[in-house]
Amino acid sequence: MNGMKRGQAILSAMGALALMGAGAPEGYQPLETFAPFDMGQAVNDYRGPAGLPGPRHWQNRADYAIHATLDTASKTIRASVQISYRNNSPDSLDALWLQLDQNLYRPDSRGQRSFGAGGRRGRSGATDGMPLETVTVSINGAKPIAVTPLISDTRARLPLATPLAAGQSAVITIQYHYTVPGLFGGRTAWGPARDGEIYDVAQWYPRMAVYDDIRGWDTAPYLAQEFYLEYGDFDYWLTVPANMLVAGSGELVNPSEVLTATQMARLNEARTSDATVMIRAPGEITDPATRPKRDGMLTWHFRMKDTRDVAWSASPVFAWDAARINLPGGQTSLAMSFYPAESQGNDRWGRSTEYMKDAVERFSKRWYPYPWPAAINIAGPATGMEYPGIVFDGIDDKGKELFWISAHEIGHSWFPMIVGFDERRDAWMDEGFNTFIDIYESDDFNHGEYAPKRDSEFAPGGGNPVDEILPILADPAAPPILSRSDTVIEKYRHPVTYFKSALGLKLLREEILGPDRFDPAFRRFIAEWAFRHPKPADFFRAMESGAGEDLSWWWRGWYANNWQLDLAVTKIAYVEDDPAKGAILSIETRDKLLMPTSLRVTYADGHHIDLAVPVETWIRQGSQTLRIPAGRIVKAEIDPDHRIPDRDRSNNAIMP
Repeated sequence: MNGMKRGQAILSAMGALALMGAGAPEGYQPLETFAPFDMGQAVNDYRGPAGLPGPRHWQNRADYAIHATLDTASKTIRASVQISYRNNSPDSLDALWLQLDQNLYRPDSRGQRSFGAGGRRGRSGATDGMPLETVTVSINGAKPIAVTPLISDTRARLPLATPLAAGQSAVITIQYHYTVPGLFGGRTAWGPARDGEIYDVAQWYPRMAVYDDIRGWDTAPYLAQEFYLEYGDFDYWLTVPANMLVAGSGELVNPSEVLTATQMARLNEARTSDATVMIRAPGEITDPATRPKRDGMLTWHFRMKDTRDVAWSASPVFAWDAARINLPGGQTSLAMSFYPAESQGNDRWGRSTEYMKDAVERFSKRWYPYPWPAAINIAGPATGMEYPGIVFDGIDDKGKELFWISAHEIGHSWFPMIVGFDERRDAWMDEGFNTFIDIYESDDFNHGEYAPKRDSEFAPGGGNPVDEILPILADPAAPPILSRSDTVIEKYRHPVTYFKSALGLKLLREEILGPDRFDPAFRRFIAEWAFRHPKPADFFRAMESGAGEDLSWWWRGWYANNWQLDLAVTKIAYVEDDPAKGAILSIETRDKLLMPTSLRVTYADGHHIDLAVPVETWIRQGSQTLRIPAGRIVKAEIDPDHRIPDRDRSNNAIMP
């Protein structure tokens, strides 16, 4: 069933189908559309047939302790990191791999070459990457041994004199430095506000590559797609000029050392307030009394548990406000916003914390509880980017655009920060799943104040998404969703990776399965894979098993291919030319993509009936006939409520 509730009588078309001879219209072959779908991943004890972690599922772990100093004069960060890495796999590892994402900004990086002279999305610039000054490794508590890393673009291989056996741990200690990119950094950058500089700092330490049961070491180079990271706990200390405020993923451990007594009191008030509380008001930004000291440096200590990453932002020109987030089970978190004076106002960043609070509360209630102590929105140079517990948005964002981007970016806390998708390879899961959940947040917020939001680029003003997707489905050059992320060029990145992926989930929920079957299966998938690494096959299997539906035709048509849908009503005739004896209606599918829908028959007396047309209508043939109840018919129309992406609606209706 498609989950549609119309209020009219829904009749089962299966009982009305009469197999009075069937053909296969050109362009449709049942054996192709309904062929078994190869998930591309074996079922075993690690990943089970129901799409959930198996009884012997394992995952390695990386805990971090980082000490970093920001030099605003040279725009550099000097730091040390100690990574405690545990090998939970059954394998012995003769080397360890690190990700050095800052090497993307080297002029000779693979990522620079992949974008050519125009740079990443129109941004160009370079640094010397992330030089590693010293590296030592201790295996299972033994004396640390100096290691010479083999640097390969954005990866570093650390050869081990003694392999790291199953169940053992290693401690990697690294001294390093790098230059913070300017605005060309995109996801991490420093840049000017009206009254001073803002630093949005991410991808700022050497990070463990993932070793998993699918590929072993997953060392896809960083070509500006996003991330795939191990989970662990983070302690990090940031030494910055004393006049700066710092916002960081997780919880501030030492507020008494870096905040004034007034700010601590206001912060405590915010922890119990559903209304936004000013911690430092825009009018206080230049007041020296808002900092514990005016000169020198201060060290901020943050801690975050069960996360795959941390990021932070620092500036002397931040205003700061906060409010309580109410979570399921009586738990709470804290929504916070940091922004320069020019971003203040209720039509701008003055409502940012309200937006963050509402989004986290609704996502938590609908899908999975938010697990971290804070959800932070930053107005700065690295716009539209997400990290666990903290997101970077634009200084000039306002109104519905600020709401939409804030809800979307904090929505990434669920995908891929809680559910640890591999964004390097499967960006459609990261961006598409998140775009899907923020559709409902836009509908819900403040009684639909900023609704509908189906996709801000392709359905402006809330256009019907099943129409907006048609040019993408008709484009022979458009890549399938199941393409490697780095191969999707900018022209198709948003239409396919965000919009088509999100629309696929919306159609699956609202037209194919119905919320009553979709929602429990989707929630279980999230809960079972929280802080783990599911793959596309795990999702496909989890939805089929959890919802009780073979969806091979949907995965093949919408995800593995860029197929189109075209259903048609071709003929209607009364039995023996007598309306009192009923009618025979002929319908066809004229293209490869299928979806369940309904067929509405309207009678001369004004009433109508809806016949369900499930996808099994086409499992043996492309043409089908339906017996219609007696009465004089004035119109028969397939998909009368315009809910599926039919490429040619001119053939959807017929009149006798």
